[in-house]
Amino acid sequence: MNVIMLSHELSPSGMEYLRQQGPVEVICRNQKDAGKVMDDFVRADGYLLRMGKLDRELIEQAPRLKVIARPGVGYDTIDVKAATENGIPVVIAPGVNAVTVAEHTLMMILALAKNLMESSAEAKKGNFAIRNSGRSVDIGGKILGVAGFGNIGRETARLARGIGMKVRVLDPFVDSQVILEKGCVPAGSWEEFLLECDFVTLHMPSVPENKNIIDEEMLGLFKRGAYLINCARGDLVVEKALWEALTEGRLAGAAADMMAEEPFDTESPLMRLPNFIATPHMAALSKECSLRAAKLAVDGMMAVIRGEKWPHVCNPEVYDHPRWKAVL
Repeated sequence: MNVIMLSHELSPSGMEYLRQQGPVEVICRNQKDAGKVMDDFVRADGYLLRMGKLDRELIEQAPRLKVIARPGVGYDTIDVKAATENGIPVVIAPGVNAVTVAEHTLMMILALAKNLMESSAEAKKGNFAIRNSGRSVDIGGKILGVAGFGNIGRETARLARGIGMKVRVLDPFVDSQVILEKGCVPAGSWEEFLLECDFVTLHMPSVPENKNIIDEEMLGLFKRGAYLINCARGDLVVEKALWEALTEGRLAGAAADMMAEEPFDTESPLMRLPNFIATPHMAALSKECSLRAAKLAVDGMMAVIRGEKWPHVCNPEVYDHPRWKAVL
């Protein structure tokens, strides 16, 4: 019997789908550090990572491990090089969350623009005068800057254009003509991009050149009174610099679905700001998206365990490993 281990449980419908995959033993300790449950981890044929990290040391201590799966597109928390060297495909779920994360991003844009969170909190305390704060702004005609024009960035741009926003795009890996065909305007540099944008939303991967890219210097380039939204990765933004920009009024507001620590550091000074919105890494966790992602991750994981070359992996070069030489 194959042993499938999860760092954390999938949605109820996702767990049901997993248990329908024939004779499998499912183990879930809701523990992001696999090193703390090594007795289980070393038995796993497949490991589905929702939260936490898998480094080389852990991967090389699991002799039965045939596949690692992520119910999403990000894989920066996995040592993909180590997995590849050990012949282990890293299954991802591309495309399943684009609409869902874009909707969450749009919700954050609107909540910031309308000062929703502070207005709600103050109104519930009886401060009806918050309506006169003058912090609400209109969306129509404002310029949204989309940094990263993959599936999620493109869907966010489409939704934003649908409510009357103009869209600028910064992505050196996407041809300008593609951006223009989507009804958006390409930007050639961060300076040009930030000078124009009223709202900036990040949809970039967490790769070495992007880590801490939104730092004090970069925040100084934002249009004064602009808004920042991050539904990508927490390590793109230097949180101390963001706090300073928000308290000094350089930014009017910011929202983040991911931060440097997960779960969030509730003692962070950002959490005390009325113009900062935090959601708990939930942008892709609608009922529908959770099931789509779970199905694609589970299907890929089980296919690899059966010895099939699943196409949706972030390391296709793994199939050159001796483990896979005999597989057509």
